[in-house]
Order: sequence, then C-alpha cells, then structure tokens
Amino acid sequence: MNKVPTRVDGRFRLGNVLGSGSYAVVYHTQNFIKDDSVAVKLKPIINRLSSVCNEYKILKQLAGGVGIPHVFWFGRESTYHALVLDLLGPSLHDRRFSLPNVVNLGNQLLSRLESIHSHNFIHGDIKPQNILVGLDDLKHTAFIIDFGISKEYCNTSTRAHIPFRQGRCLTGTPAFVSINSHLGVEPGHRDDLESLTYTLIYFLHGSLPWLTSDHEKLSNSSMLECKVNTTVEVLCHGIPVEFTSLLIYTRSLAFSEDPDYDYLHSLLHGISDTSPTPATCLLDFGQPDPIIHTPAFSNEQVVAEAVQPHPMKANPPRRSTCVLHPCNSPGPLPATTSTPHCNKEHVVR
Repeated sequence: MNKVPTRVDGRFRLGNVLGSGSYAVVYHTQNFIKDDSVAVKLKPIINRLSSVCNEYKILKQLAGGVGIPHVFWFGRESTYHALVLDLLGPSLHDRRFSLPNVVNLGNQLLSRLESIHSHNFIHGDIKPQNILVGLDDLKHTAFIIDFGISKEYCNTSTRAHIPFRQGRCLTGTPAFVSINSHLGVEPGHRDDLESLTYTLIYFLHGSLPWLTSDHEKLSNSSMLECKVNTTVEVLCHGIPVEFTSLLIYTRSLAFSEDPDYDYLHSLLHGISDTSPTPATCLLDFGQPDPIIHTPAFSNEQVVAEAVQPHPMKANPPRRSTCVLHPCNSPGPLPATTSTPHCNKEHVVR
C-alpha cells in the first residue's frame, strides 16, 4: 500500500477523507499559504492514462462553466496523481426532495449537461453522489463532479461522431446507467440524459425499483431485467406526467441524434407552471427533506466489472448534426465485440 502524502505541491495540507470510490480518495485540504480550504483527489499512479489525468484534461476544457468544479493544480505527488479542486458542499445521495427542489435541480443539471455536451463530452456517470451543492454564495448552485470516465463523443476538429458500437463493457453505476449501456452499446449524450431522468425520479421517490437493501444487492443482469420490466407508468407513479415524457423521450433518442434540450426544459417548466408550489430559482434546503437510506451504489461500482452485453436489441443510430463517417474496420473485431452498425456518411442540414 502506497504511503499517502501529508502535503501536495508543498502548500496543500491533507485533512479528513471526504469520500472515496473505485478510482480515488478525496480529502478536505488546507491551503496554508492562502489560508483557505480546497479538495484534493489522490489516485495511485499505475499508468500514465489514469482517470485523474483524464478528469484534469476535461475540466480544463470545461473551465468557467457554471456548476463545474474549478481546478487549482494538477500534478504528481510521490506515487500519486493529485488533483486540487474547489471545496464543495454535500452530495445529494440519500436525500428525498420536494417537487419544487427537484424541478430546480432538473433545470440546473440539464443546463450543465447541455454545456458539457456542447464541448463534445459525455459525463458517463450521472447519479446523486456525483451531484453536489456549492458553499456560501454558491449554496443554490448544483455542481456535477467526477469526470474520471468522461470522454469525447464528437471530434472537435472534424465534427465526426464516434461510431455506433456494441459489445462494450458496462461503465458507470449500474443503478443509474441507461438500458443501452447495460446492453453493451457505446454511450452517447442520450445516456447521460436517461441517467439524469433516473436521478430525478430517485430524488422524488427516495429510491428506484431496482435498488434493494444492502443485503440483497442485485446483479447487473438482474438490475437490467428489472429496468426493462418496470413499466414507465410504474416507475413514474405518483409524480407529474412530465417525468414520464422525460423518460420516454430520452429512451427514444437514437445514438447520434442531438437532444432537444429546449423541449426537455419545457417539460420541467410545465411542472412549475402547474404546481401549487411553484419552483424558484433558488434551491431551498431551509426545511430539510427527509433523509433516506438506500444501498451505497457508487463507491463499489463506479465502473462496473466487464460483462457480456445482454442479448436484447439496442437502438440503431439516427440523425446528428455531426458527420458520421463510415466504419471501415481494418480487420476482425474481438470476440467480445459485435460488428458496429454503420450508416453512409451524412450531414443533417
């Protein structure tokens, strides 16, 4: 076991552990030069292409965006990669929220994802534990964190969308990933939106049908079966019909299809217009919503183990504003990967 450094870059003194996952450990840290607090993420160096390196590169490109953590420093400290970030408030895991708060969160998080997607990235692991609120003046701002498995879905220079592929290993947190991700389909921006919808429903219900007690954790295949067999009506029972529309829309998106973010916002605004307690622009945590207790679904499975894709039909690719180049495989694909579906090159005008 590598010895954890007590300081990073000579000026950041590590304190208590704030959280941990499959990739790294996050510490509350004191910057004793400026006398303020930050968060430091440490991950043992195994190879050059670590998740923390990936997160740093993506956060630098997203820098300045609302609800995106600011990076203060990145580098090597002893046998660790260290990423110094904004210190934020608590995550929204194990919380159940009022409808106005969920509508507010939904609008904020949808805007965050639209911004992330506009930079040609997908997050890949949207879930309650990766949503934090800010501190002080930012206490009403929702932040998305943990970009360790985020990736480009569209080449910035060529505008070429990544090809549709199947036979991929499941990444993300099984409880919140899309059905197509369970099926081994290459993830895209539609999958972030489906995960967001599950997250909002979780905030309203306090759980999801495929989340069980710690003593009865479902396997990934059982979780998929439950997701497929749980009707939209059952999943959205007792909450505004707009959430049904959100789920149907995000599940119906084709692989390379550009989401209509305005339509999704309009669904959430529709809830605000008809709710007896209209949503405001501020997150209201003055009256604590009930704390709930569900399985710790992220710390153990930020990236799920490699699994064979479930033998179900995945959605084919459809239209995109990006160019989708033909797939010309140089040779036989690995045994665990099926041949991608390829369309002729096209641009939607």
